[in-house]
Amino acid sequence: MQNPETFAAILSCGLATWLLRVVPIVLVKRMTIPKWLLHFLSFVPVAILSAIFVESLLVIHPGQWPSVNWSNLLASLPAIVVAIITKSLFAVVVAGVASMASGCWAGRRTGTIRRRQ
Repeated sequence: MQNPETFAAILSCGLATWLLRVVPIVLVKRMTIPKWLLHFLSFVPVAILSAIFVESLLVIHPGQWPSVNWSNLLASLPAIVVAIITKSLFAVVVAGVASMASGCWAGRRTGTIRRRQ
């Protein structure tokens, strides 16, 4: 790296990220957490993943209602079915990637998706 400020910024960001992940684990390890708080925190991953999922299904238009991203919606349907049937994260990821890839391939074959030049 030619710029030492950039290198220092990258190291600082890495250290801050590491501290934000390690310090809470070290602090929580020594104390007992109330049952109601553990119950409340159990919903956080589901809420975050739901927000990310819904956000990927919507296309934002400033000043208008959002529209549906149909390719993402259609690609998510097989993944949802696989999730209900198998309850396996690996199977869901494989189904989602495969359905998204097949959708892109089909779109290029039919001419609805153009290749980048």
